[in-house]
Amino acid sequence: MSPEEAAWLASYTEEPLDPDRVICDPHHHLWEYPTDVYTLPELRADTGAGHDVVSTVFVECGSGYRSDGPRELRPVGETEYVVAQIRAGESTPGSVIGGIVGFADLTLGDDVVPVLEAHIDAGAGLFRGIRHASAHDPSPAIRKSHTDPPPGLLSDPAFRRGFANLADLDLTFDAWLFHPQIHELTDLAHAHSDVAIVLDHLGGQLGIGPYAGRREENRAEWRRSIIELAQCPNVSVKLGGIGMSIFGLEWHRRPTPPSSLDLAEAWRPEIEFCIEQFGPERAMFESNFPVDRRSTSYTVLWNAFQRIAADLSDDEKDLLFHDTAAAFYRID
Repeated sequence: MSPEEAAWLASYTEEPLDPDRVICDPHHHLWEYPTDVYTLPELRADTGAGHDVVSTVFVECGSGYRSDGPRELRPVGETEYVVAQIRAGESTPGSVIGGIVGFADLTLGDDVVPVLEAHIDAGAGLFRGIRHASAHDPSPAIRKSHTDPPPGLLSDPAFRRGFANLADLDLTFDAWLFHPQIHELTDLAHAHSDVAIVLDHLGGQLGIGPYAGRREENRAEWRRSIIELAQCPNVSVKLGGIGMSIFGLEWHRRPTPPSSLDLAEAWRPEIEFCIEQFGPERAMFESNFPVDRRSTSYTVLWNAFQRIAADLSDDEKDLLFHDTAAAFYRID
């Protein structure tokens, strides 16, 4: 984050709306880039800014890979990287990283098993699952995800052979894709009903490139796909990612950051629809930090979620803000 971006983000603040609501944040990253550092101290500064975030889940982002050794095992370095940060922060108070989701190339088929086992061994009892992103769109205006997936990855026979091994090792699967691809995940979920799957970032509803200026049309297509996916009992959904620029709302281009009211108004239809379809037992709020930090601060983001959930019962709020995520990722 540049000094200009940091100053912009700091120009608007809010107090937590419900500071006593216990939260498990099931989706964040850690990384160290020349222009952007987000490690455990930065995470704890955010989670400790007022809301009661007691636990989090790290999700793979290409950090800390091994620089040598077999290529398929290099992503295990990311699990080692996160565990090292956890151990370095054990003596200081703050939220606890209670789960790790890493990357393994599932197109290795059955040969992925040693990679999965290496992640589990490196994870110090915290390794929970795999994310092999499949986000891809034919438009050159839309950048595909960092794993450089081909089109139709989730249908690839080799990928599915690798995917089938997740159930045997009691590992979950995080699905990151764009909304025109949701039907591919539905087919995968039907074929492998013994694997617990979570759809990241509300299903990646696009609003840039050829999808710009078509939000109602995009939303209608997205809703049809969400209805079908929600019929799969092994699939849950993460309610977040709303600060990403691919959605086309351009929060980061505003003179000042959006308020929690702004965010809640913009994303209430999608979030409420997902809660209706999946139920609070299969839905969880997520921060997607520091990616969403480009558009909003951590406190304002969780205030927006609390505004959207304001009319729900306490039991439903407990599920959405903590219990569903803690159960999915087996966080004690």
